[in-house]
Amino acid sequence: MSGLFDLTGKVALVTGASSGLGVQFAKALAKQGADVAICARRVEKLEAVKAEIEELGVKAFAVRCDVTDNADIARMVSEVEAYFGKIDILVNNAGVGDASPAAEMTDETWRKVIGTNLDAVYFVAREVGKVMIKNGYGKVINIGSLHSEVAMAPWPVPAYAAAKGGVKMLTKALAVEWAKYGITVNAIGPAYFASEMTGAIMENGGFDQVAQAYCPMGRAGRPGELDGALIYFASDASSYTSGQLLCIDGAWTAI
Repeated sequence: MSGLFDLTGKVALVTGASSGLGVQFAKALAKQGADVAICARRVEKLEAVKAEIEELGVKAFAVRCDVTDNADIARMVSEVEAYFGKIDILVNNAGVGDASPAAEMTDETWRKVIGTNLDAVYFVAREVGKVMIKNGYGKVINIGSLHSEVAMAPWPVPAYAAAKGGVKMLTKALAVEWAKYGITVNAIGPAYFASEMTGAIMENGGFDQVAQAYCPMGRAGRPGELDGALIYFASDASSYTSGQLLCIDGAWTAI
């Protein structure tokens, strides 16, 4: 059974891997034996993450990429493919947060949130998908959110929820289209986990009360609690699973 989750010989690409969940995802894949390419805008942080991954006994490759720039995405994917010769796993993680009320949100904010959290997920998947289609194999893991399924009463999340809801349906559409190429496409929907993106919300005095009111487990997610879902979707254990959004949320979306 343990061999189902072995990623030795696989190459993974993780976007938004300079901090937070992206770093955790990259390390989780490396611990299962995958070589890992990491990308983000902050190259100086990527180099530190690269060193940590290499300490786990696998190869790592760090490359700068602005996922809101389609030409930059194409260049990044080309560099990763040239370095490793293939891309087996994509973790489409890069994103930004926002809690602007709908009536007050600027056009710029809306476009930034949608552009980073939805448009970029498609454009990265498109470019990596070309590599996977050519090779006849692939595991695409998009990072959605509990807000792919529900909104939030205490905080306004119109742009973020719209983008993450779009990620859910994009995941389903790509799963249907790419199944014939040996590619599975799934999504993980985290609740609130500590990261740079969630810091502003989680560090204010009201988060614990909100978690108690809306999350049956009454708490935020803890480090490592996304790893199981990630490795399942990245490995051959999920060979007949595609088009799914799995919320890791302490039963938040169950009520």
